Amino acid sequence: MTVPLAGVPLPEHAGLLQALPDLGFTDVWTSEVSGTDAFTPLALASVWSPRLRLGTAIVPVFTRGPALIAMQAAALAEAAPGRVALGIGASSPVVVGDWNAVPFERPFERSRDVLRFLRTALSGEVVDGAFDTFQVRRFRLERPPARPPKLLLAALRAKMLRLAAAEADGAVLNWLSVEDVATVRHELAAAADGFEVAARIFVCPTEDEDAARETARRLIAAYLTVPAYAAFHRWLGRGEVLKPMWDAWAAKDRKGALAAIPDEVVDALIVHGSPQRCREHVQRYADAGVTTPVMALLPTPELTAGGPEVLLDTLRALGAR
Repeated sequence: MTVPLAGVPLPEHAGLLQALPDLGFTDVWTSEVSGTDAFTPLALASVWSPRLRLGTAIVPVFTRGPALIAMQAAALAEAAPGRVALGIGASSPVVVGDWNAVPFERPFERSRDVLRFLRTALSGEVVDGAFDTFQVRRFRLERPPARPPKLLLAALRAKMLRLAAAEADGAVLNWLSVEDVATVRHELAAAADGFEVAARIFVCPTEDEDAARETARRLIAAYLTVPAYAAFHRWLGRGEVLKPMWDAWAAKDRKGALAAIPDEVVDALIVHGSPQRCREHVQRYADAGVTTPVMALLPTPELTAGGPEVLLDTLRALGAR
C-alpha cells in the first residue's frame, strides 16, 4: 500500500500501519511529489509496524545531494534492517526545476551516476572521484548499514529499463496497464535472478463507475501530459488514442482534454470497481510479472463519507487473504 493515505494525518497512521500485515499487506511505499517526503512516513512505519517492508517510489536524484540520499537511506536501513528498498529516479522538470530550483539536466546520466554512487557508499566504501554529472571527494558513511537497502531504479522506456536490469536490484514502474507489463519486462530480460519489479497501481475501490472515471480522468490528464509519461505512452503504442487529449491540453482546453480520454484507457490504467474486483485486477499485474504490486488508494464517495471504519474495511477487502 502507498502511504500516507489521503485525508489521514500522519499520527493517525499508527493503528492502520499496525493492522496492515494482518490484513494481508506486506509492504508500505512512499512517493515524493508535494506532500510528505519519501523518508519520514517510512521512519514512522519502521517503529509502528516492524513486520512491514519499506520502500520509496521514488526519491528524486536531483533534489538532494548524493551523500544526503545515502545518509537518509542508511539511517532507515539501520532502523529497519533487511526491510528497505530504496527506489530512486529522475522525477520531472516540474518537481525538480519549478519547485526545487534545481536544473533538470541529463536525467538518464544523473540517475545512473547516483545509482552507482549509492551502490558504493551504502557498502561503506569511500567514494572519491568524478562521475559524469557530479564529483564527490572522499565521502564515507559514518554509519554504513549492516544490511544495505535494495536499490531500485524508476524506469519507463527501453534505455532506463536496460540500465535498471544491468545495474540495479529492481525497477520501479508507474502508469502502465496489465498488458503493458510484457513490453516492459522484455527490456528487463537481462536482469539477474531475484530482480524486483515494483509497480504503483492506482486503485479506486468504488462501484460508482462515473465517479471512478471522473477521478481517473483528472489523474490521467495531470500525469500523462508530462513529457516523460507522454513519451512512455507513445512508446507503448497509445500515441494515436491519446493525441486528442494532448492537443486539447496544449491548447489550454482542460475540459476538452478530460473529455478526450477514452473509457478503455481509463479502465486499462486505473483499477476500479468493488474492492474484490480491484484485488482481482491487481492480481493480474502480479500474474503478468510485477513482483511487488503497490496499490495507491484513490478517493471514492464511500471513503470520503465513511470515516475510519470504512477505510479499514476497504483495506481489509483489498488485502484479504
